[in-house]
Amino acid sequence: QVQLVESGGGSVQAGGSLKLSCVVSGYMFSSCKMYWYRFVPGKEREWISSISSSGATSYLDSVKGRFTISLDDSKKTLYLEMNNLQTEDTAVYRCAADRPTIFRCDTKAYWGQGTQVTVSS
Repeated sequence: QVQLVESGGGSVQAGGSLKLSCVVSGYMFSSCKMYWYRFVPGKEREWISSISSSGATSYLDSVKGRFTISLDDSKKTLYLEMNNLQTEDTAVYRCAADRPTIFRCDTKAYWGQGTQVTVSS
């Protein structure tokens, strides 16, 4: 059974930093991708960043230069380092992973439960 468990959220003032972790169990790291999304009540979920097994990364424009995604295979942990946080970054942050199959990656088949990030001015 695949489980993704986030931690590291909290309350910070604008300009502060947090580092989110997503510990993955029961999952075979592969050529498929892993992701960070954020959720705000009343809004569509928002893709933040993704990373492939090769280390290729991509980011939402508004977080480029402030957020860094990384993956430690040995620790089976996905990270999101967030610097210079702004009030608009307030959200529940959830990690997600593709499910690798023989022929393809089932995109975002697995999700964590989320961790709250609150940024105050």
